[in-house]
Amino acid sequence: MGFDFESFAEGYLSDLRRTLSEVSKSQIEALWIELSAVAGRGGSIHMIGNGGSAATPSHSAGDWSKELGIPTIAHTDNISSFTAWANDTDYANVFAGQLSTFAKSGDLVIAYSGSGNSANVLNGISAAKEAGCRTAAVTGDYNGGKGGELAQMVDVAIVVPTTSMERIEDMQLIINHIVKEATKANNEQ
Repeated sequence: MGFDFESFAEGYLSDLRRTLSEVSKSQIEALWIELSAVAGRGGSIHMIGNGGSAATPSHSAGDWSKELGIPTIAHTDNISSFTAWANDTDYANVFAGQLSTFAKSGDLVIAYSGSGNSANVLNGISAAKEAGCRTAAVTGDYNGGKGGELAQMVDVAIVVPTTSMERIEDMQLIINHIVKEATKANNEQ
């Protein structure tokens, strides 16, 4: 008996559909409100994350800067700064160090983490709060962790309702696209 790709793919897509239907639309709206507020203040958006959750900041910072005209920085992309903080201090400081330089009071820092327990992301959010930033997270219920420590630290927490890291990462980009498209639609009114 061989591998049944079609059944596997249908199981994946079925869980993704369930996750899409169960994600908190009110929390996504809360993130959209935070983005709108920071844009109205003339502030910046800072994005941080690890692994697959580092790819979403990179993608979205490009979208949000170009399409929305909001200064958006993916602190996952400045490899010289990232590695300098890791080498000269500790990997747990890669985001806190960069945010200590770039984040200003009233900015918005958005953290992406499947588990919500990555030390460098948690330290980054702590640094953001110390700088007077608003904070948000897009995390998940990985291994039943309910968004981990991160979900408890931020002003707005979107906890994707799945224990699958892959679906959490899928949803991180979908959520960012919803927020971006909502902003564009609102701006066109």
